[in-house]
Amino acid sequence: MAKQTEARSEETLDPEEWESMRALGHRMLDDVMDYMETLRDRPVWQHAPPFVKAHFEGLPPPLPSPPEEVYQEYIDYILPYQLGNSHPRFWGWVAGSGTMMGMLAEMLAASTDSVSGAFSYVSNNYVEIQVIDWFKDLLGYPCTASGLLTSGCSSSNLIGLAVARNTMGGFDVRKEGMQNAPQKMTIYCSDEAHSSIQKAVELLGFGNDSLRRVPVNESMQIDLAALEAMIKDDRANGFHPVCVVGAAGTTNTAAVDDLNALADICARERCWFHVDGAFGAWAAIAPEYRHLVAGMERADSLAFDLHKWMYLQYPVACILIRDAGHHRQAFSLTPTYLAHGEGDRGLTGVDVPWLSDYGFELSRGFHALKAWMTIKEHGTLKYGRLIRQNIDQAQYLARLVVSAPELELALPVSLNIVNFRYTRPGFKDDELDALNKQIERELQERGIAVPSTVTIQGRNYLHVAVTNHRSRKEDFDLFISEVIRVGNELT
Repeated sequence: MAKQTEARSEETLDPEEWESMRALGHRMLDDVMDYMETLRDRPVWQHAPPFVKAHFEGLPPPLPSPPEEVYQEYIDYILPYQLGNSHPRFWGWVAGSGTMMGMLAEMLAASTDSVSGAFSYVSNNYVEIQVIDWFKDLLGYPCTASGLLTSGCSSSNLIGLAVARNTMGGFDVRKEGMQNAPQKMTIYCSDEAHSSIQKAVELLGFGNDSLRRVPVNESMQIDLAALEAMIKDDRANGFHPVCVVGAAGTTNTAAVDDLNALADICARERCWFHVDGAFGAWAAIAPEYRHLVAGMERADSLAFDLHKWMYLQYPVACILIRDAGHHRQAFSLTPTYLAHGEGDRGLTGVDVPWLSDYGFELSRGFHALKAWMTIKEHGTLKYGRLIRQNIDQAQYLARLVVSAPELELALPVSLNIVNFRYTRPGFKDDELDALNKQIERELQERGIAVPSTVTIQGRNYLHVAVTNHRSRKEDFDLFISEVIRVGNELT
């Protein structure tokens, strides 16, 4: 047996023949460039047919396949059936569109199998800290605040609410656990708040019963009087209000709560003020629209995405915490095998904090590189112009809707989301609901454009979120004409 072991050759996952792998890599890069350059020439989206699903059934391969064949499977079965969010006429849900530099940065980060968060003297952490400092400056947040890049606002909201719970709970949550809370804690958000808030509340042990969903006003903003009444009632009934969540751009309508008023209420009621700015926070970098998110900078914690309205590749987002000490106290944990060094070889004093002390992940990729390289490439002023361009395009689309007798606008447009529906004389509301859902499906399946649908005040509307740097006015002209044409066909 020992002789057999000695005879067995050692193996690696590196290429057996580097030149052919180099050629394949060049081919992949050329194919990617061609794909991005010709986005407009293809349908926005294609539904994966049954043979694609069937291809991904079966057992794992025991034997190797040539790399060229593996790549060809990607070309045939994976590439054609993507979500389509890179396309200029993708406006469904709220999704970003990616950048070329972001794609290349992801390749560079993957090439070194980059790790960020631990090992404070590696360059990756310096990059992330600089990117976070940039965001604090751009969004008007204090320079003394702490922050962390995350995989999305679901993670960012979870981290923000975790710090709120541990800071405002009134006892040592990490040591004693939520089962020993002296009072049941309550959290407040609007009916329009994102589902990630509820998930965070559940994961953090508050229980969904602790989440108070506050009604909204006619502008879909949190009703301030109702909020104050709820807080007062909860205190009177022995509950402990700890956090109010404000929205800087709701997913359904892009409504922005009165953030200054919420900050004032939190100050009076001794509550943590968290803002979910998933995409709307970036209105702050367009000077003409900064006023729409005024008060956001007063938040105790601020969550926002970069893979939405900053157009970067998925996934990357950020959480900022006003009090860096509270942030670190909520997450810092140093087992002996991860003892933090204080510099090396005479470099004592140049270390930065371990970013893993500010979140729940120890293993973290190099999210910061694509943000750093793309912002460096284009500059913040251009990003501000792109935000303004998308808001202007949303206003343009709203004007097209208003001028078309077949269409009906759901609400006035204030930011970058437009909700409208196709109408037909004599049709009841439930018939129009079904019709507009069918229009959505037809537009998507035909590869014309990708809107989504939302329910507003009980009615279905086509939902267009303009977070796409490739969209042009002619795309919206085509879209409106196709909505009307498809609607007429279906009726």
